[in-house]
Amino acid sequence: MATIHRFEDLEVWQKSRDICKFVFKLTCQEKFSKDFALKDQIKRSSGSVMDNIAEGFERGGNKEFVNFLTFSKGSLGEVRSQTYRAFDYGYIAIEEFDFLIKETVSLTERLGKFISYLKNSEFKGIKFKKDKQDDKNQ
Repeated sequence: MATIHRFEDLEVWQKSRDICKFVFKLTCQEKFSKDFALKDQIKRSSGSVMDNIAEGFERGGNKEFVNFLTFSKGSLGEVRSQTYRAFDYGYIAIEEFDFLIKETVSLTERLGKFISYLKNSEFKGIKFKKDKQDDKNQ
């Protein structure tokens, strides 16, 4: 596995950003945009997914990163539940609903695999690396 130096390079973060952008576009639709509470809630939840991945990565330790990745999984669950509400209220079309459910389930599975990988990794994080200065010079 290649060394990742920035959270922006993580595929799970990139995918979460795509989901966040899609949610934003959905909430701009006329019917959806008028439900201020649900609109705000789903936008916050989708943003939380990508933000927690970024924050956990920047902490520099696998245990903290895993903790934040589980927060991201929880936020994805919220987005998925809110997607059902948006569909049930008639704010989004079946195609949009199906796409967002598929994407959130897929990312949840990817995060689960990433969490398992990190839990089983011998590398405990950049903040525990002895030669941090050598890493900065590369």
